[in-house]
Amino acid sequence: MRLVQLHDGASRAVALVEEPHLRVLDGVASILQLAQEAVGAGISLPALARQRATGEGLDYDAIYAGRSSWRLLPPIDHPQEPALCLVSGTGLTHLGSAAQRQRMHAAKESELTDSMKMFRLGVEAGRPERGEIGAAPEWFYKGTGTILRAHGEPLDVPPFGEDGGEEGEIAGVYFIDAAGAPRRIGMAIGNEFSDHRFERTNYLNLAGSKLRTCAIGPELVIDPDFHSVPGRVSISRGGRDLWTKEIATGESEMCHSLRNIEHHHFKHDAHRRPGDVHVHYFGACALSCAEGVQLAAGDLMEVSFAGFGRPLRNPLRVLPGDSAPVTVKSV
Repeated sequence: MRLVQLHDGASRAVALVEEPHLRVLDGVASILQLAQEAVGAGISLPALARQRATGEGLDYDAIYAGRSSWRLLPPIDHPQEPALCLVSGTGLTHLGSAAQRQRMHAAKESELTDSMKMFRLGVEAGRPERGEIGAAPEWFYKGTGTILRAHGEPLDVPPFGEDGGEEGEIAGVYFIDAAGAPRRIGMAIGNEFSDHRFERTNYLNLAGSKLRTCAIGPELVIDPDFHSVPGRVSISRGGRDLWTKEIATGESEMCHSLRNIEHHHFKHDAHRRPGDVHVHYFGACALSCAEGVQLAAGDLMEVSFAGFGRPLRNPLRVLPGDSAPVTVKSV
């Protein structure tokens, strides 16, 4: 099952994807609301969604292309308070990402970087037996729900940024129930947009390089197959392909199991606050910047994965202005 979130001015809706149409769910303003009601009623989210599906259909093609008064939202948010949505990620989960990070930060080819050492730890102990705890993966913070962008919306290089680059991957979507237990709602295509030039100057800049806008969507997939998921990421400029890559994700393509990633994220008490929403990126296996591609304003980034619905497309926008010092005033 695949769901989308929509808005038409002040009105919001959730719809079931029935290509080439969207079927609106009656009385549902957000996927978070639907998930909370499903848990409260003790039924599955797909079952509740089918119960709420109405006869009202929308033209998905027009909405996807931006030709409708309805606009796509990210397929999860916290409608009342965006700060209650935590956006984070796990790196060095794919062999390709580790090799690229090694090249980015290596001083000598004969020496292993800290990144490669951490990747090897994941290979050795990132897939523990059920009931056991494996090695902790690399974890990073991206921001709150205010940084999430929908399909079609631009991803920004701020005035202080050095560049911006795509990271095509899949993100897990969760909420914390009233008892403080994490609940996986589903997964979505993601572009975990980052400042790779800033990171390249020193691997300790990784944390700051992640504090950028990012995108998920357009669809949320409920209980998808996450064993081996083929995909494609591309960059186009002026309507022509600039760079493209066949990629793959899923547990068989990763050194950490999904269960191990989720444990190490939700083991923290602060990540299990009832009512909070979590978006967690699972890592990319290929980056255009690792092949010498420098993105520019107006470039279109596209990410797709088999079984995850329509591709996620976002243009790159360079925000104008000078990177002036921020002044802090005393109270």
